[in-house]
Amino acid sequence: MPESLITGFLLGSSLIIAIGAQNIYVLRQGLLRQHVFLVATFCSASDAILIFIGIGGISLFFDNFIYKFSDILFIISGLWLALYGLLRLNSAIKSSTDLDIKSNKKLGIIPTLSTLSVITFANPHVYLDTVVLIGSVSQQFSGPNKYFFGIGASMSSLVFFFSIAYGAKLIIPIMQSSFSWRILDITVAIIMFIISINLIMQVTFLFSN
Repeated sequence: MPESLITGFLLGSSLIIAIGAQNIYVLRQGLLRQHVFLVATFCSASDAILIFIGIGGISLFFDNFIYKFSDILFIISGLWLALYGLLRLNSAIKSSTDLDIKSNKKLGIIPTLSTLSVITFANPHVYLDTVVLIGSVSQQFSGPNKYFFGIGASMSSLVFFFSIAYGAKLIIPIMQSSFSWRILDITVAIIMFIISINLIMQVTFLFSN
């Protein structure tokens, strides 16, 4: 097995394992058993596309693009995550009865992918991690090894997202009560608020000295 493949997998794993809005959303879809395969595939494919865009040699262009428009991206992402956090908080407050996961209202594919698209692509860090960082690190390899590196990094996303999406069913017995869902929704809301505040505070024209 090429060393570059292993290096890519380890780097990708180290970047993706942090708790974030996208990971939380995938976990929740797994718990609800809603479009699980589609959601995991979307996230894995999105990472793979961005990774190979970076490896293709245009990481420098994206680095400049993100630098110029980072404030707009941070604001959009921050506000969207804050709104999603409010929705989860509202869900936690209104929940009053035991929840049967199988009978939970199923959202359509378009609303699900629309939310996931914003959570994924409105986050500047996804470009910094995949296009810029992984794309830059790949430049140490040449020829086929550069693409083996990209395959390794993409495989880490594939393994991670399918693991949390389908692994979520292991805790379904715990999630049969409304109390458990309140705890989950409140936790999700807090995480979303923290990420949102962190993004907004990085807007230079709001917090520059």
